[in-house]
Amino acid sequence: MTEAAAPLTRTTEWQALADHQQTMKAVHMRDLFDRDPQRFERYFAEAAGLSLDYSKNLITDDTLSHLMALARRCGLPAKIEAMFRGDPINNSENRPALHTALRNLSAEAIEVDGRDIMPEVRSTLARMEEFVWRVRSTQWRGFTNKPFTDVVSIGIGGSFLGPKLVSASLKPYWHGRLNCHYVANIDGSHITEVLRHINPETTLFLIQSKSFRTQETLENTRVAREWFLHNGGSEERIGKHFVAVTANTPEAVRFGIAEENIFPMWDWVGGRYSLWSAIGLPTALTIGMDNFRALLSGAHAMDKHFRTAPLEQNLPVLMALLGVWYGNFWGADAHAILPYDHYLRGLPAHLQQLDMESNGKCVTRDGTPVDYETGPIIWGGAGANGQHAYHQLLHQGTRLSPADFIIPLHTHNPVADHHAILFANCLSQTQALMRGKTEAEAVRELEAEGLDQAAIKQLAPHKVIPGNKPSNTLLFERATPRTVGALIALYEHKTYAQGVIWDVDSFDQWGVELGKQLGKDILTRLLDSNSAEVSTDSSTDGLIQLFRNHHLNGF
Repeated sequence: MTEAAAPLTRTTEWQALADHQQTMKAVHMRDLFDRDPQRFERYFAEAAGLSLDYSKNLITDDTLSHLMALARRCGLPAKIEAMFRGDPINNSENRPALHTALRNLSAEAIEVDGRDIMPEVRSTLARMEEFVWRVRSTQWRGFTNKPFTDVVSIGIGGSFLGPKLVSASLKPYWHGRLNCHYVANIDGSHITEVLRHINPETTLFLIQSKSFRTQETLENTRVAREWFLHNGGSEERIGKHFVAVTANTPEAVRFGIAEENIFPMWDWVGGRYSLWSAIGLPTALTIGMDNFRALLSGAHAMDKHFRTAPLEQNLPVLMALLGVWYGNFWGADAHAILPYDHYLRGLPAHLQQLDMESNGKCVTRDGTPVDYETGPIIWGGAGANGQHAYHQLLHQGTRLSPADFIIPLHTHNPVADHHAILFANCLSQTQALMRGKTEAEAVRELEAEGLDQAAIKQLAPHKVIPGNKPSNTLLFERATPRTVGALIALYEHKTYAQGVIWDVDSFDQWGVELGKQLGKDILTRLLDSNSAEVSTDSSTDGLIQLFRNHHLNGF
């Protein structure tokens, strides 16, 4: 086997990183900062309105050199271009992944199967603009001629998490009269609670399903439809209140959605990358099309940066390679997303799907089992709340979990010194993770408090913080539509870049499909007492019988 065809872990670049990690094990970040007063300036990058401080990482110039060599060995520059060009990089489904086309604000043509898709993308944006104007200007009204006051978006996965994140992130830009609600969970409590507080005369439903076969979405839509019909609506009036976004127009029409109320989706857009399409209609309705276009422009600016910037200055590439460094050479199996902005509190949930559904794979693109770790567990929550909860594990736990701290320089809602306090909390956490506290420092603190030597000896070990825990700090002026667009696109591209390094298909999700397949058979057995008895495993069989005893037998 030639070296060019060597498995990833047997390349010279991978081995060089493994050797370098052994050297770095003896290095502490506080020493790196002490030796290099210019460390912040050297490990700082900017693009599309975002600034990345990655100086608080276990890296030197040699580390970055080795990581860049690995990226080039894996053909990252060519594969970035392949994505933008429309090559079928989703190889298990033989499709391109062209979410970037949805926010392509240039005149560049983008072809799929020899056909330029940009006219259709622009046409859909124009349809969205007309629809949003009609609803927001009250030209489109409900069946009693009242303006809409509520929008209910029914979807799941990417049709739910992405638009919900953006809507919440841009709450300061909401139309004052329209309230947006999201329904995803098949637990009936979710849709029941939403329907309880809205008026059928003034509610618009958006049904978001690429396939129009997703069980949770269809069942929730049926409930919404029946609720509408039993509360003054009629079959003839459904067209005024139900709109769909789907790639399966015939199925949506059969379901009862008027064809003129159906917006398109395309096979070359995955659900978790779809918020830039008509799936973003609930966002556009709440913030307006001008702001929605600004969201697209921020993502487009990040697209241009990812496509053209040298790897050494490329924000998504830098973040991706740092993740590879910790996941594959330091044993980190998790990565924390910590937005210090109340409006961005939904970011960890969106990035969980984006990253874990994309790179949670155990075979390479050609079907060979991997012999290295791939996608990390993504977790996190809003700062500074987490400092009083799970940050304890970050500081003194035995597990390594690199963290991204995300904070605006300005808040939409200045209250006293709140934002300065929030900013101080964010910086203090990254500093504490980096520096830690030595035993000598702990002893000096306790001595200053007047404790005797016996108490100091007993308490000091508990106050030692190892430090040397890596973090990135992402900053931007304010959470505007443009910066939010750039931020989400940054993480999309980071995810793809890591998928390239690991040689996995970041755009399929066969693990998700297995649960759907098995769920259909189980549902039949749960609801039909006459269904054929099929033995699967004792646990599943026993739990099915337990459910049937409580439901079919009247317990």
